[in-house]
Amino acid sequence: MQTIRIKSAATDSTERARPGPGRDLSPLLAGAATAVGGVGALLALTGSGWFLRGPCTLFFLLAAPAAAIAAALRGLDPFGRVLASVAGAVVVNMLVAQGMLAVHRWSVRGGVVAVTALSLLLLLLVLLRRPLGRTSRRQGV
Repeated sequence: MQTIRIKSAATDSTERARPGPGRDLSPLLAGAATAVGGVGALLALTGSGWFLRGPCTLFFLLAAPAAAIAAALRGLDPFGRVLASVAGAVVVNMLVAQGMLAVHRWSVRGGVVAVTALSLLLLLLVLLRRPLGRTSRRQGV
């Protein structure tokens, strides 16, 4: 025999209203990731000698294209989206490096600028592709 438990609306609303550890951390983590990536790009562009320049710049070079690609892959499940966006970020970085080496114009600053420009272009294309004020599903089809 199975017992079915039904929560009342009063207990359900009090559980949602109670703040606790581990709740709503995604905006905080997104802000921290943006800050670390921005610091990494800034340190790479200024040529600073700070010891965290390398890890922060590497984080930026992986996170910027990955975020742009993840925005384009809205239809995938979360694990597939993360996997595809990280793989796409690696591909974007490798293509930028290959292109810069092929034309003999390799530089760290140029690579950061090129990856930033490609990421912003991809994000802009994703934002322009989405219809404004409409849902993605058509009614009546």
